[in-house]
Amino acid sequence: MGDLVLHAGLGWTVAGLVVAASFVTSFITVAFGIGGGAALLAILASLLPPAALIPVHGIVQLGSNTGRAALMFPHRDQTVLIPFTLGSAVGVALGGSVAVQLPADMLQIGVGLFILWSVAANPPGFIRRSAALAGAFSSFLTMFFGGTGPFVAAYVKSMGVGRMTYVATHSLLMTIQHLLKVVAFGFLGFAYGPWVPLMAAMVASGFLGTLAGRHVLMRIDEQKFKYALNTMLVLLALRLIWAGGTELIAR
Repeated sequence: MGDLVLHAGLGWTVAGLVVAASFVTSFITVAFGIGGGAALLAILASLLPPAALIPVHGIVQLGSNTGRAALMFPHRDQTVLIPFTLGSAVGVALGGSVAVQLPADMLQIGVGLFILWSVAANPPGFIRRSAALAGAFSSFLTMFFGGTGPFVAAYVKSMGVGRMTYVATHSLLMTIQHLLKVVAFGFLGFAYGPWVPLMAAMVASGFLGTLAGRHVLMRIDEQKFKYALNTMLVLLALRLIWAGGTELIAR
């Protein structure tokens, strides 16, 4: 029973993989500013039960972004916090009203398509013009697909702020979004209890990944790494679409 509690019924091998994935993807986010959340989502979608995917991903991302936001808090641009938070609350409420009704195969296909979109296309232009709309749209999507960091990043980049302010503001907005999502899934009935030890280990390994990313940031060829990351995301997304499509056809 003790082992079952610690690895949430996934087995030690899978639990070890998701903890390691949290480390690596946190490193990616620190080193390149974006991409880690989507990579973690794609990996978790291949290893976790569909019903647990978005809530568990949300907790882990909440922990990762909270740490970054705390470290960078003095550099934040606080003028966008209130409209983004209000928009996010609306988006989470609307998304939560239908997210729990998605069957597992549709969720896998949706996540796969969303990841392909995030790799191949730019977010809609309206996201770059309004904090409230950016919060509402991205938070609606996050209830289904989880990794909406690229959409929020597009808005923050459009503010024309410096690197320090960009990192601080993006981390803070993502913390707000993931916090609202986690609370919403709690109200919708997701039982976080059995997942707490594993999520705590993932948050801790993610923090170590953050520290590692800070140390080796300047030693990496950014363009080559981004190419490799996008290739990995596309392959994982195609695998999810194939798995979900196979199950959908078999229904």
